[in-house]
Amino acid sequence: MNRTQPLVLGIESSCDETGVGIVRGTALLTNTVSSSMDEHVRFGGVIPEIASRAHLDAFVPTLHEALAEADVSLADIDAIAVTSGPGLAGALMVGVCAAKALAVATGKPLYAVNHLVAHVGVGLLQQGTGAAAPSGGTRPGTGPETLPENMGALLVSGGHTEILRIRSITDDVELLGSTIDDAAGEAYDKVARLLGLGYPGGPAIDKLARTGNAKAIRFPRGLTQPKYMGTAEEPGPHRYDWSFSGLKTAVARCVEQFEARGEDVPVADIAAAFQEAVVDVITAKAVLACRENGITEVLLGGGVAANSRLRQLTEQRCSAAGIRLTVPPLSLCTDNGAMVAALGAQLVMAGVEPSGIGFAPDSSMPVTTVSA
Repeated sequence: MNRTQPLVLGIESSCDETGVGIVRGTALLTNTVSSSMDEHVRFGGVIPEIASRAHLDAFVPTLHEALAEADVSLADIDAIAVTSGPGLAGALMVGVCAAKALAVATGKPLYAVNHLVAHVGVGLLQQGTGAAAPSGGTRPGTGPETLPENMGALLVSGGHTEILRIRSITDDVELLGSTIDDAAGEAYDKVARLLGLGYPGGPAIDKLARTGNAKAIRFPRGLTQPKYMGTAEEPGPHRYDWSFSGLKTAVARCVEQFEARGEDVPVADIAAAFQEAVVDVITAKAVLACRENGITEVLLGGGVAANSRLRQLTEQRCSAAGIRLTVPPLSLCTDNGAMVAALGAQLVMAGVEPSGIGFAPDSSMPVTTVSA
């Protein structure tokens, strides 16, 4: 097996995207994604059984498309990587079973990788048409060969909101803070439902918020009181953590009050004020965690990284704190097979042994476990 520039096939099926990506070392060859999002719209959220069946239908066509686009065959592949967690149990099972079948049929080594750490690994990819494009100083269009020292990651998605310290992407990932209830993406979806904006809520709120007044209403910023924050010398129990359930409730009460008075609900203002509350507390706590833990480079990843206000405020606050920010292209922020292949390639190049086929999917895999 080529351990210097391995050709790795990555498979992603943790939620509603069936992703197959192929990389050679840190060079991205293809990133093919089939989404079942349209099938979930009428339910207002992802239905696990529908997502699992969609993965079954989409996997083989997506695999064929990826191989054709990369102009390689399964025989050329050095290793296979697959998301084994965290994610929806049934959806993970489809991808893991497909990867195991490919590994057995081809005799290729199989790596079971962590979905969240893979979001960081995508920052290492290079491609000629716009791979990891930093907004804070690194040349756009290429990713670094290795992660810089003092590296952190802010992951914001429908299921996760976390700040990480990355000492080594293959074996040393530390969780500094996370949400204790709803993730930011979940809060967006629930608030969008309250405002009658439909699913998915993130893009709808982001678009509407541009026409609203974010200062019209002051919504709470969870876990920012002194009893939770503490000080740098004596940190509180949730100094770097987030909570969005109270914010969601505050929005619901706000809507109810307007309706009780017989007034039109100022949907655009509420959307803007809600979004500002989310991105304000996310960026403030993330930058605080970075400053207090010596982190000088941050990767912003996850589906909510597509949010225009989050990207803008994160860049502003990182710049003010002397932190260099990297934001991959939107196609690499959301769930995809390329990020799984990227992390798999890092494991191969680091000499990590394959996982074999005896592992099981782990829907609650901790971010500190890079590979099963």
